[in-house]
Amino acid sequence: MRLIHAYLVILDISGYTHFITQRTVSLLHAEQIITELMETVIDLAEHPLQVNKLEGDAALLYREWVPGEADVAKSIFEQVNAFFPAFYACLARQRENRANCTCEACTNIDNLALKAFVHAGEIAVKQVRQFEELAGEDVILIHRLLKNHVAARDYVLMTEAARAGALLSMETLQKHREELEGVGETHLWLTDSTQMRTLFDGL
Repeated sequence: MRLIHAYLVILDISGYTHFITQRTVSLLHAEQIITELMETVIDLAEHPLQVNKLEGDAALLYREWVPGEADVAKSIFEQVNAFFPAFYACLARQRENRANCTCEACTNIDNLALKAFVHAGEIAVKQVRQFEELAGEDVILIHRLLKNHVAARDYVLMTEAARAGALLSMETLQKHREELEGVGETHLWLTDSTQMRTLFDGL
């Protein structure tokens, strides 16, 4: 086991729970759609981020990072930025390919969206059989971010540690606070995918 500083990213598909139905054909199509969307996104994660594990409709990614390496941190945010157009391009292809199917999954593709959570901190990396596991308070914290009060369906929610590590301007981000279970009140920063693209025009 080793302790490292790292950036952690969770990509989560909005609308997944309501998208899944009890009908066999709809469930099969729903899972095919979600799988293709997730594969499209994680295919972009070869550099600088790597996939640690899939968690249903979400993926946990990370990158070892030395505090002070702002260029590395910025490259991670650039990678997060690239996930959104890839996701929506895949969604558009699926909409077109499934236009003739009237099942609940195929007719509700437009209810899906992507959100990302970004945090930086210290984690433990350990090997359990053939699996690489991430552990520590900061891994717990980023998972706590999934349960939030953000009304939007398409957004990036980041901690102050993640923002500061990449030297991102506070003027381009929206302040947000959450009372996180086991963590308490946490100061966060919020943006949507459109604002993310604008943010990186200046980097």
